[in-house]
Amino acid sequence: MTGPLLAIDGLSARLRKPLLRPLLRSVSLDVKAGEVHGLVGESGAGKSTIGKAVLGILPRAIEICGGAIHFAGEDLLRLPPRRLDAILGDEIALIPQDPMTALNPSRRIGDQLTDGLRLKRGMRGAALHAKAVELLADVQIPEPEAVLKRYPHEISGGMRQRILIAAAFSLDPKLIIADEPTTALDVTVQKEVLRLIRRMQAAHGTGVVFVTHDLGVVAQICDRLTVLYGGMVVEQGETATILASPAHAYTRALLAATPRHDRAGSGMTPIPPAVTAALTAEVAGYGMEPAAHG
Repeated sequence: MTGPLLAIDGLSARLRKPLLRPLLRSVSLDVKAGEVHGLVGESGAGKSTIGKAVLGILPRAIEICGGAIHFAGEDLLRLPPRRLDAILGDEIALIPQDPMTALNPSRRIGDQLTDGLRLKRGMRGAALHAKAVELLADVQIPEPEAVLKRYPHEISGGMRQRILIAAAFSLDPKLIIADEPTTALDVTVQKEVLRLIRRMQAAHGTGVVFVTHDLGVVAQICDRLTVLYGGMVVEQGETATILASPAHAYTRALLAATPRHDRAGSGMTPIPPAVTAALTAEVAGYGMEPAAHG
């Protein structure tokens, strides 16, 4: 395939009438096959809104009012429902933020892990069970046979997140939307999960859109980066380049606001009001104030 795996072109979204409040303001970005592309910004920047737009799971209160989302050459916003259903969950998958709410507490791990394989691949019986064991082994879960029989509350948070990662990769998708998948984890488990996602996506050649507010996470896993504010793209480029020499004042302010544990005396520096005031004025050029939806 030539060209990017995912190409978002001028995507705009807003709350439906009567408010008509903009949430995304002509967002454009692309994701190559086999790369991790980070979406970073404060709460309300529009990161999760972009991910949900790609997945076709925006709340009914939000409507797309402009732009295109091309995946493998097809515009997801203009596909017939049957073709869209065939793509979503199969070629495009999701790693959600909170594994405790994403997993059904009344169903065993094995049943939930294999939902996609049953629905999309028609797998049953011994073949399905063997695949489930293989998936848990891939995400380094010990005693997979026993874990498949357990309920979500019977395993740790880190293990639950690994289950969701295994489920996302179970159908070997071309693209995964990872919506802040380490937010609910402690620092040690977070590092393990980031390494796991990176290893899995490299092994499968999967493109990943990684939604986060944490530039420390971005530095560990993302190849390229889009910085957002108020539903608007502020800066884009190679992660190493942006982190080493950010071009925009807002990106520099975000970096300064990130505590550095490797530097003695490093603390949290608030984003200067002048920076946010300038961005608010720029966002207003699109018609309204920054959105309160991330």
